[in-house]
Amino acid sequence: MADQSPANQTPPSTAMQSLSINSQPPPSSSSSSSSIPQLSVEERFRIIRSVGEECIQEDELLNLLIHKHEPICYDGFEPSGRMHIAQGVMKAINVNKLTSAGCRVKIWIADWFAQLNNKMGDDLKKIKIVGQYLIEIWKAVGMDLNGKVEFFWSSEEINSRASEYWPLVMDIARRNKLPRIMRCCQIMGRSSEQDELSAAQILYPCMQCADIFSLSYKTILAVSKEPLFRISSMVAIDLLLFLCSAILDYLLQAVPLLVYIADICQLGMDQRKVNVLAREYCDNIKRKNKPIILSHHMLPGLQQGQEKMFKSDPSSSIFMEDEEYIIFPCFNEFRVERNAENGGNKTFKNFEELVSDYESGELHPGDLKPALSRALNKILQPVRDHFNNDAKAKDLLKRVKSYRVTK
Repeated sequence: MADQSPANQTPPSTAMQSLSINSQPPPSSSSSSSSIPQLSVEERFRIIRSVGEECIQEDELLNLLIHKHEPICYDGFEPSGRMHIAQGVMKAINVNKLTSAGCRVKIWIADWFAQLNNKMGDDLKKIKIVGQYLIEIWKAVGMDLNGKVEFFWSSEEINSRASEYWPLVMDIARRNKLPRIMRCCQIMGRSSEQDELSAAQILYPCMQCADIFSLSYKTILAVSKEPLFRISSMVAIDLLLFLCSAILDYLLQAVPLLVYIADICQLGMDQRKVNVLAREYCDNIKRKNKPIILSHHMLPGLQQGQEKMFKSDPSSSIFMEDEEYIIFPCFNEFRVERNAENGGNKTFKNFEELVSDYESGELHPGDLKPALSRALNKILQPVRDHFNNDAKAKDLLKRVKSYRVTK
């Protein structure tokens, strides 16, 4: 994935694995669905649940994991400018957690959505270049692209099955009043009260809601098929599930396209309203299985009062290729180096322990900040190396930096 890091740097895969699964041994890069049975349902639930600040609903998530070895997670992003650490590091951490617990992650590169939302001056060619640049970042930072993570361009996917996609968008729009759709404008970084929205931007929430339901079986059926030599070791219920899944897979090969729902919507808290809209749509069409919403916490912007980082406001963000970083990473352990008169070096085993020392005054900000900077630089050094040494990545970054980022 990433270029090799210097000898004095933590390898990117190791760094990301230590960030990904607290108290769990990291899976090897060759891990596959055959490693999933080693984790209990409760362990998988704990790992997946740790991704989200909020889960709607936890009992549905547990039931899903009991009945499905490889749930499908939906995510999407607008290629709208340089990548900041909230989207780069945190997304890679979350994706690695999900895949380690058996999930398959389908990431929607929302190029048409960025154009609808007036990003990159509405220039679709620039938007596509930014999308390629973002994928390069995730490769370099250590996202585990071991066959369980797939990227799809929205323009290509929608065009390839327009006859199924657009009727779905129309049905979602028909079943909702305009005020309900307007409340979802937050997903675009817009406010229905403060921003003058175009008709295209009002269409945007209906389209994003449709994405959740429009993953084709052709795409979804990369679901794991357990090796035959493992069948004898399965308990009866697992054997039955395996046989049913195999039969269903063969039957569905004969179906050109069927609309299928993502099992888990894993996006930020700022996307919560449209994910709830998808669950409401299930109620409208009497669909029992609803997408589970797993919303991760938004990393605040650098300016006071900013709930998240914004690409359009460089003062709010730390970008992935920047030269200096100060931010708190969630390692399995965190080492602070300090003089003996200040207490000497100390290794914290969990976040709560560090917070306790900081709040009590035992850990001084002057000792904490350099440690944070060193830790994050260790993670992000492979990104710098990749964009310095890889010709394609270097060219993409140069072009993206030259673009004017529009809000």
